Amino acid sequence: MFEIGNSLREARYRQQLELSEIEQATKIRARYLQALEEEQFDALPAQAYVKGFLRNYAEYLGLDGQLYVDEYNSRYGVGEEEPREPVVPRRTSRVHARHRRSERRWVLVALVGIGIAFALFIAAWKFSGNDTKPIPNLGTTTSTTSAPARPPKHQQKRTVARNVPFRFFVLAIGGSCWMDVRNYSASGRTLFTGTVDPGQSHRFVARRLWISLGNPARLKASLNGRIVGFPGNGRPVTVLVTRQGVSLAPTRA
Repeated sequence: MFEIGNSLREARYRQQLELSEIEQATKIRARYLQALEEEQFDALPAQAYVKGFLRNYAEYLGLDGQLYVDEYNSRYGVGEEEPREPVVPRRTSRVHARHRRSERRWVLVALVGIGIAFALFIAAWKFSGNDTKPIPNLGTTTSTTSAPARPPKHQQKRTVARNVPFRFFVLAIGGSCWMDVRNYSASGRTLFTGTVDPGQSHRFVARRLWISLGNPARLKASLNGRIVGFPGNGRPVTVLVTRQGVSLAPTRA
């Protein structure tokens, strides 16, 4: 369990953002943003809006919004639905009737047009079929130019999916954890090295991550918004993160 409000406030301070700037970007009033940071959820207009505001605020700060919503649900047991879009007032029955008559008229015109076009197509096909003549043989030698073969569509999709980077999010809970994050492999570029204290979080966008962890039991992580765990039963471990998930790192990579 982690403190929702303190985590949001620390992320905002690290990015040197003011509540007024976030209000303009997210269209959430500054007093509601401050209520989220102070965990005064009763100050929001309705409980149904808490999760929506919480997710939007966290994702604007580069955090995992779903992780914060899950933490809110686990602590407060909120089961309301997400806030829905405002209901558009219904038109009067007279406007509906006029609209239905107009739609039927246009449908009838479209059907007549399709029938005429189809009849013209059949007539043109019959006329061209009666007038066609066999093409004389131009010789026995024929040359064909084959187009370059393309890989099957499923291979193309697999290649594109493999090149799309993923989002990996970690949050320290219950204690500190040392972490060394490198791009792609153990010899790759260092993205982060240090201790993550409780309430602190880090977000990485990459195609492959090589991570060494001192105490993974104190971390909560998500991959593209999906909660994932670390192997090793809480002991120091080195893992490999790909789009498919988190696994023990091989001896060489």
